[in-house]
Amino acid sequence: MIRDTSAQDRLVEVRPARHRKLLLIGGAAATVAVLAFAAPKIATMFSADSSVSASRLSFGTVTRGTFVRDIAAEGKVVAAVSPTLYAPYGGAVVLKVHAGDVVKKGQVLALVSSPELTNKLAQEKSNADAMQVEYLRAQVDAKKKRNELQKTYDNAVVDQTAAERDLKRYQSAFDKGAVPVADVDKAKSVLDKASITEKHAQSDLAMDNDSLTFDVESKKLAHDRQVLMVQDLERQVDDLNVKSPVDGQVGQLFIAERATVAKDAQLLSVIDLSALEVEMKVPESFARDLAIGMPGEISGNGKQWNGKVSAISPEVVSGEVAARLRFDGATPQQLRQSQRLSVRVLLDRRDNVLTVQRGSFVDESAGRYAYVVNDGMADRRDIRVGASSIDKVEILAGLKEGDKVVISGADAFGDAKHIAISR
Repeated sequence: MIRDTSAQDRLVEVRPARHRKLLLIGGAAATVAVLAFAAPKIATMFSADSSVSASRLSFGTVTRGTFVRDIAAEGKVVAAVSPTLYAPYGGAVVLKVHAGDVVKKGQVLALVSSPELTNKLAQEKSNADAMQVEYLRAQVDAKKKRNELQKTYDNAVVDQTAAERDLKRYQSAFDKGAVPVADVDKAKSVLDKASITEKHAQSDLAMDNDSLTFDVESKKLAHDRQVLMVQDLERQVDDLNVKSPVDGQVGQLFIAERATVAKDAQLLSVIDLSALEVEMKVPESFARDLAIGMPGEISGNGKQWNGKVSAISPEVVSGEVAARLRFDGATPQQLRQSQRLSVRVLLDRRDNVLTVQRGSFVDESAGRYAYVVNDGMADRRDIRVGASSIDKVEILAGLKEGDKVVISGADAFGDAKHIAISR
């Protein structure tokens, strides 16, 4: 038989331990107290519609203070005046400047060679000279014709006077019986004929004088019209010397040297560096609040300048609207074309306003409700929001100062009204 260890076993007497009982009793009491204290929270947790980790959420606290609505963005320096010059007539172009050259107003930047236009000017000048000769000849002819008509009229007057004297003499002789009545009648006929001749000579003088005046005036108008045509062609020929309209700098050259271009082809651009503006891109949601004349701040190179909104584009491109700010005062000299600057436009300023950090909850709920966090629970509450800025939104109703609100991540709540926030 195999022997066991029963012979080695020894009964040990266990003494009662009072301190152990006390520890067990104290632990049970503490457990009951903790359960009693946490019971409401546990009940609340079980009453929640769902549970979301706090790491997936962002929170903001409702505060009271000054609310400033502004738009901050990066701007780019652009020229307020940047004209593009075009070819006034088709032909070969000779450039007199290079990109980046500083130019003065009226300086010739390019020459357009147009033999056709030059020849046309010479032809029209010749026509103008010929019309001037015709006009002068018409004046001489009219003067000569007037002299002849005046001579005819004067002779008629003399003849009429002589006929009147003859008639008087014959009448006196007839009264004395020296001449027969036939001589008197003949003298009367000669006077009547002289009177008719004088009358017609006077009429011809007046009528032909008007006709000659009209003829000379017609020649003058034709010459004046030709002179205007020559002046217009001279202007066009002068425009072949493409001149700078402003003091500035040559921007972009659109053609190569001695290129042949058509009429109205782009040649080059000139940048007026004395009138610079800052262009910024504004989100479409803020563009409706912008207005021309709003104050702004432009900063860069360690300096800050005041400005005003000078232009707002009516077109939305990629969800953004282009706006321009003009410097309030003299344009800073150290700025350069396309330089990047920081821009801030002040839309509105209010004091003693309830605000909370802006988040996606404004767009997700259309500003109708928010989730207020208290003791690990997020409860849905109806609210009413007002104006909004880049980083804050105005609270009109539904929240009070100090409330903690879920500002982003609430899309995970769905339609739940009570959400447990787990750590």
